[in-house]
Amino acid sequence: MSTMSLSELWRHFRLLTDSESISEKEKEFLQRFLTGEYHKREHRRIENLVRQSGIKRPKLLTDFDWAFNPKVPKEKMMEFLNTDWLKKPANLVIIGPAGVGKTHMATALCHDALMKGTQTVFLSLFDLTARLAKAKSVYNLIEYYAKIPVLCIDELGYVIPTKEQSDALFQIISRRSEIGTTIMTTNLVPSSWGKIFDSVTASAILDRLSMNGRFITFEGRSYRNRKQG
Repeated sequence: MSTMSLSELWRHFRLLTDSESISEKEKEFLQRFLTGEYHKREHRRIENLVRQSGIKRPKLLTDFDWAFNPKVPKEKMMEFLNTDWLKKPANLVIIGPAGVGKTHMATALCHDALMKGTQTVFLSLFDLTARLAKAKSVYNLIEYYAKIPVLCIDELGYVIPTKEQSDALFQIISRRSEIGTTIMTTNLVPSSWGKIFDSVTASAILDRLSMNGRFITFEGRSYRNRKQG
């Protein structure tokens, strides 16, 4: 976290007294004290964001084993990471079979966003459809997910949404297109999305994800079978 000047801290804590009216010694003390208080606030805020994110098992980008599957495109992932994806709306779809690290990578990206203070929600498509089915107001749920700065929908392809749930997912992705970053993981190549959505909805969702979007394919062995190898 970058060091803030006394004037920036003054504005952050909304102090009313003019900072120029105090002595240099008092300024030095306030600089140290307010910096400590600021870091404590940010730490508590990030802890709350992590609790609310839905991430059950945090993963780190540094823990990803690139050597295990050399076909996983590290350069393409690094290109995405080096963009302003936390500041400018972006879409990322990670495609590949089970066990190649899609969820690890998506979770690590979300964890990175959280550590930088960005509100993030991570959930599977199964959980999203369950919440849509139980929601008293589907519209309010759509509005909530549409405004989250970083939204990750994991495991697209393992559950078939109803027509209403598919329409809600489209609305979420469509409304997010100019607001936040959307990350998705799936075992289905785009041409097969018609297996879980009708063709019109599949095409519309892919069209929105293609806006400022990247589709990256992971290939290789399953990490889950590593111990058996």
